[in-house]
Amino acid sequence: MERWRGLEDVPQGWGRGVVTIGSYDGVHRGHQLIIGRAVERARELGIPSVVVTFDPHPSEVVRPGSHPPLLAAHHRRAELMEQLGVDALLILPFTTEFSQLSPGDFVRTVLVEALGAKLVVEGPNFRFGHKAAGDVEYLSALGLKYDYQVEVVDLYMRGTAGGGEPFSSTLVRRLVAEGDVTGAMEILGRPHRVEGVVVRGAQRGRELGYPTANVETLPHSAIPADGVYAGWLVVDGESMPAAISVGTNPTFDGTQRTVEAYAIDRVGLDLYGLHVAVDFYAFLRGQEKFDSIDALLERMAIDVKRARELVEA
Repeated sequence: MERWRGLEDVPQGWGRGVVTIGSYDGVHRGHQLIIGRAVERARELGIPSVVVTFDPHPSEVVRPGSHPPLLAAHHRRAELMEQLGVDALLILPFTTEFSQLSPGDFVRTVLVEALGAKLVVEGPNFRFGHKAAGDVEYLSALGLKYDYQVEVVDLYMRGTAGGGEPFSSTLVRRLVAEGDVTGAMEILGRPHRVEGVVVRGAQRGRELGYPTANVETLPHSAIPADGVYAGWLVVDGESMPAAISVGTNPTFDGTQRTVEAYAIDRVGLDLYGLHVAVDFYAFLRGQEKFDSIDALLERMAIDVKRARELVEA
């Protein structure tokens, strides 16, 4: 999959293609319907498929300080899109100047002049241009002028997550914030992932016999609610069953919120300075303050046993 950063990276003479545009944070199962349809139609037409997305999130530019918690970093979204068969990913720097493009100028600049769109695939609520003034009806109307077609895909799926609410990135963020990583997994189609670099912490886990990877998470990451989880610690593509702690370590009067993962039954791991991922599979319990180290160790043993059982199952 080709990856472009800005319109200037699009190869000259790229030719016509099937394009879909969106933030696509999380690339959840609803997003997968739209992207998958774009890939399918591109193959039918014998032309490439292109996904267009933005960095930073548009809300951070339009309403500074309102950046939503991110469900997936850009490199992770790119991996997921490549798995769906996308031929090219264009990440547009979302600046104040770019945000002021009218819907018509947006279509002409991005879809027509840069990408030569033959077909645009979007969800029913797609909005674009200054103040999100453009919608799929206007997008279709401009297609008559610029010789492209528009196909609208119903991305709204429902399941048990969120009490049957339509799947959306907003719902995933809410479930993650509540600690319902099982519900989030239903919508995403995979475990929710948090990434970052392993840094040195207080090293209490090592002293207690449970050495943990203290992950300094990427900015704006969607971190699950404080508590203990079962999941995986992913290092260089290897997924290791893990017991994961999110919180402030109240037993030791901690104040800084951390994400720590103990790779179950693994010894001698040296992960400092490595970029790792933590995949959340199931919530085990909420954060607790224990009266003694012995009480903490007793509960940690139970947590690890339960995490091992869940992940192995």
